[in-house]
Amino acid sequence: MKILLTGAAGFIGSHTAVELVKRGHTVVGIDNMNSYYDPSLKKARLSYIRKRAKQLQSGEESTPVRSAGKFSFTQKDIADLPAMEKVFREGRFDKVCNLAAQAGVRYSFENPASYIHSNLIGFFNILELCTKYKVKHLVYASSSSVYGNNAKVPFEEGDRTDDPQSLYAATKKSNELMAHVYTHQRNLPTTGLRFFTVYGPWGRPDMAPFKFMKKILSDEPIDVYNKGNLSRDFSYIDDIVKGIVAVIEGPDKSKRPVYNIGNSHPVQLMDFIATIEKTARKKAKKVMKGMQPGDVYTTFASTSALEEDYAFRPDTPLEKGIAEFYNWYKVFYKI
Repeated sequence: MKILLTGAAGFIGSHTAVELVKRGHTVVGIDNMNSYYDPSLKKARLSYIRKRAKQLQSGEESTPVRSAGKFSFTQKDIADLPAMEKVFREGRFDKVCNLAAQAGVRYSFENPASYIHSNLIGFFNILELCTKYKVKHLVYASSSSVYGNNAKVPFEEGDRTDDPQSLYAATKKSNELMAHVYTHQRNLPTTGLRFFTVYGPWGRPDMAPFKFMKKILSDEPIDVYNKGNLSRDFSYIDDIVKGIVAVIEGPDKSKRPVYNIGNSHPVQLMDFIATIEKTARKKAKKVMKGMQPGDVYTTFASTSALEEDYAFRPDTPLEKGIAEFYNWYKVFYKI
């Protein structure tokens, strides 16, 4: 297939691009390359995608793959309608995977306008253009943050999602409602994926796993919110990408409008830190702090729907995932 992948220079986007090329698809990646975090990391991810695509196409892989696809990239902002219209008009895509968004819970308190720009205006443009150019299926990123401080665990797709704790969460819930309208009133097949805390190589510097790794290796203190009384459904990137690709390659119309995509095994924050300490063979200097605005106490994905419809089964143990992240971090930052 020919697939438009937005947010291609992002953490999840870059891994998804490589897997789609590996599976024989032609991927057109776009990203606005904003400075929310270090753009040099985004540029390095793009170089990684191109390198892997070249390796796959030349048959350099030790494990044989079917005929590899192609990857191309152009810098565009999904909120720029004329620019995106040109991308769609020239691309004639079979499917679209929209991972572009202004991410981050805490940053939404500092710069709320950026969330309206990317997550609402940008997503509206994607919906409009997918409809106009008759895209067969739009797969898009939602977030576990839509559940707010849901006391019922595990979180299931049918649970209430009307109590967001941040503007970021509110924009992601808005995306699901907007997609619902376009599916039922404009006949655009859409599927939302509610991501839980994803970690691994090429991760995001603004997320806790990356911050912890960086500061522990640098002998800097780490902030531990709510005095460590938090748990997260930490999900390894390779498992998540398998789920994304399964939905993209699946039927044009999913059986359900949204799916949880996570590990379904929440980890206590202190246990997560301890795993990094063990892997890095260094103790963390912990600064215990209170609860942060917008934070939630726990995230816990029920992934039975995704397993039933797409055979999604995450199988990466935390120790292995942290080891892979640690090894990448050391190489990338030349430690």
